Amino acid sequence: MEKELQIGVFPNLPKEKVRAWLPRLVEFCREEEIPLVFPQEIAGSFGVPGYDQEDPASLSQLSLALTLGGDGTILRAARYVTPLNIPLLGVNMGKLGFLTEVEAKDLFPTLLKVKKGAYTLEKRNMLQLTVWQGEKMTCKAHALNDMVLESSDRSRLTRLSLKVAGEPTANAPSDGLIIATATGSTAYSLSAGGPVVHPSLQVSIITPICPHALHARPLVIPMEHPIEITPRPPYETILISADGMTVSNLAWNQRALIEKSPNDARFVRINPLSYYTTWQDRMLKNEGQTIL
Repeated sequence: MEKELQIGVFPNLPKEKVRAWLPRLVEFCREEEIPLVFPQEIAGSFGVPGYDQEDPASLSQLSLALTLGGDGTILRAARYVTPLNIPLLGVNMGKLGFLTEVEAKDLFPTLLKVKKGAYTLEKRNMLQLTVWQGEKMTCKAHALNDMVLESSDRSRLTRLSLKVAGEPTANAPSDGLIIATATGSTAYSLSAGGPVVHPSLQVSIITPICPHALHARPLVIPMEHPIEITPRPPYETILISADGMTVSNLAWNQRALIEKSPNDARFVRINPLSYYTTWQDRMLKNEGQTIL
């Protein structure tokens, strides 16, 4: 039995444009009888029910997560809703919006389509990180875009040993290491010289950040191949972030294991577009250009 439509709104509240849209969204959804749920800290002022994003039981009432902002807003929401199999619908109120589905001007027509069930769901792979000290797991985290390992002192090199599917691979001192999904190939990995990868591919991308060796190049591997990372001397404190949020340290006597997450993110698609056109359009838009 399908869950009754209940749209949870995940707004990027510091953005003035997002705050300006909220009253309009509430008014439209009341007229169209589309149930909305807001973050509990602002729900009362809009006269709608609230959710607590830290409480899975509270989030489980949602049938869809509507994000208002940019890609960062989607990544933050995905941490909470993906384990509950709640699909994401991103509305771009930022600049690039690689992960968003529609622009702000199309928000209301899109909600009418959602109400009618006129959409499809697209799955995107995620990464899972576990940090181990001996046989004890000290951290678990998930990422839709990437995991990043770098020294806590950014003036110093990051020295790491890598094993892929249990086999040692080339190591090089660098400013850090990015392990990205195909979805995350257009994020930090791309800025560090990594390839653009079609999001339907189940791969991980290993991209060194400013490597101090000519042989160090991005490597694309099957996602089912686990990546094991350990620090090399001289030891520095290594920070690990998942989608831009620091989740753990990696000490000299610990190892990090990055592998395919058992959870897939699900995205609402209203008007499926050609990926090849979409990514070029958004890349050039970011540079103030257009496709001829």
